[in-house]
Amino acid sequence: MPTDRKIKICYVVAVDITIKLILQNYLKRLDKKEYDVWVVCSKGSFLEEFAEAGIKIKIINISRKIFSPFCDLISLVSLTIFLKNHKFDIVQLQTPKAAFLGQLAAGFAGVPFIINNNFGFYFHNFPPVKKAIFIYLEKLAAKSSDLMFAINKEDIQTAIKKKIFPAEKIKYIGFGIDLKRFNPEKFQKNFILKKKKELGIDEKKKVVGIIARMVEEKGYLDLFSAFKIVVRNFPEALLLIVGIFEPEKKDAIGINIIKEYGIEKNVLFLGERKDIEELYPVMDVFVLPSHREGLGNTILEASAMKKPVIASDIRGCRESVEDKKTGILVPPKNPERIAEAILYLLKNPEVCSEFGAFGRKKIEKDFNEEQVFEIINQEYKKCRFV
Repeated sequence: MPTDRKIKICYVVAVDITIKLILQNYLKRLDKKEYDVWVVCSKGSFLEEFAEAGIKIKIINISRKIFSPFCDLISLVSLTIFLKNHKFDIVQLQTPKAAFLGQLAAGFAGVPFIINNNFGFYFHNFPPVKKAIFIYLEKLAAKSSDLMFAINKEDIQTAIKKKIFPAEKIKYIGFGIDLKRFNPEKFQKNFILKKKKELGIDEKKKVVGIIARMVEEKGYLDLFSAFKIVVRNFPEALLLIVGIFEPEKKDAIGINIIKEYGIEKNVLFLGERKDIEELYPVMDVFVLPSHREGLGNTILEASAMKKPVIASDIRGCRESVEDKKTGILVPPKNPERIAEAILYLLKNPEVCSEFGAFGRKKIEKDFNEEQVFEIINQEYKKCRFV
């Protein structure tokens, strides 16, 4: 690859929220003198914001449904034509559906270097036959790729064991947290009291928070059952929910479902927010009882903000939480154990402080955004010699 011109790179994602939450900081840091950067994704509300920041956007609809053959075929053809016409040097794929279609399209288009930024294999909880089919599809798409970025170590072992990717083509990068944005020292007591007042939260209330998409997969129904137990012991406890609705998802849920659990007076739903770094400080405990996670970036953000975390003992979360040190791991789909963990932390604020302090140190050591970006940037530079 010539070294006297810019590296032309394209990121392919299914939806713009992926750019907002995961890619945006990296895109801003790429040296414009070295890289010509594009992003492909479905139409979304953040695209205008990205365009204003100088990010080149190509809108190609990519369905997030597991199986939508007609839409997928259109997406595959559109992606292949776009990638071929623009002659990209590197194409990097994010999120399961975009990664599958994007790897195939980039291969058909003859892209010199293809990277699958794997955020967790989707098939872990599938029944045997369905799981076997998806493993085959992962293998098929992976034949086009030259490198897999992995955000958790368990998926590296899965990729090797299932012969999806050979070990020599896998690079562990973890996940990077912006330590300046998620810095608890920025939010002192007066700010927290002011923020609680703004949100209508009594300063004496215990606040349990979750930041996650509004789908069953994130463990919301388990958390609602657990919180029903919590309010028996802490009648004034508040469940603070921050999350976007995803009506197109099969397991989508609406906020009115909390009425079925009788906890509607103890829940504050904020929907989608852009000030999440200001919301962690009002929480006493952070919870993510997810059924499937690549890593759990909100867990990492909460730890960076010195909050004790409760998460499911599953692949991904196990890498984000050191059990009994930065938080508590609980069995998945177990409301009783979730409630037990919440009650323990609410009753023991000194433990919360201890977990929070260790959590911040863990993020600084293992999940610093600067370190992750440097790893990725070095891999891109290697592509000059491919």
